[in-house]
Amino acid sequence: MRKEQNKIGLVAGPCSAETRVQMLETARALKHIGIKTIRAGLWKPRSRFGSFEGVGSCGLVWLNEIQQELGLKVMTEVALPSHVEETMKAGIDMVWIGARTTVNPFMMNELAESLRGCDIPVWVKNPVCPDIELWVGAVERLLHAGLKDIRIIHRGFCAIDHLPYRNVPLWEQAEQFRTRLPDMPFYCDPSHIAGKRELLLSVCEKALSLHVDGLFIESHCCPQKALSDASQQLTPDALAELLNLLNVPIEK
Repeated sequence: MRKEQNKIGLVAGPCSAETRVQMLETARALKHIGIKTIRAGLWKPRSRFGSFEGVGSCGLVWLNEIQQELGLKVMTEVALPSHVEETMKAGIDMVWIGARTTVNPFMMNELAESLRGCDIPVWVKNPVCPDIELWVGAVERLLHAGLKDIRIIHRGFCAIDHLPYRNVPLWEQAEQFRTRLPDMPFYCDPSHIAGKRELLLSVCEKALSLHVDGLFIESHCCPQKALSDASQQLTPDALAELLNLLNVPIEK
């Protein structure tokens, strides 16, 4: 568990990779404020048919450009074995497994098998429902497949009475999970908990008071034009202001 005075990790980037220009502009600005790892979704699970479901594998080329031009690490979400195969072939540095996948033990088994033998960090978000056993079980399947570098993301839980948040944080659930697997790096995703930019500061402050190891946060060069999660993304400059307000040292 992180000591209060230690530096925190930070992963930032847009909810979705939309265009090459958007990705490179955002990544350059994030590098300027000290971010070393860029996140961006290529395959986006959506509730409604016809919603923007990501650019798919063509976005891997943009992530490779960010690696090569800017020297940054990049990561994206995987939900199918085919996603794993494509990201591994492209040399993506890290992947994460989203809340809509973590909730499904069958899919977790398939992903664990497809990741067997991989030596990159694999991040696991909590399931959409507040079920600690599902969350722990998802990690156990990855451990059984021999993965050595597993990291955790708390992004809140779906609930009918969720206001003012997009996803209720249920901090006690997160703390219970950490007691079960205390040695795994534990990050908070304040963007998906808050759902609105104006709530990000308070969510981050609460997460840091619980000594999380880092933040996994959405940042877009032009949030008002974002194709997904527009209301919760920050510009890189606004992210820098948020970090200044939080007044915590960031891992370089």
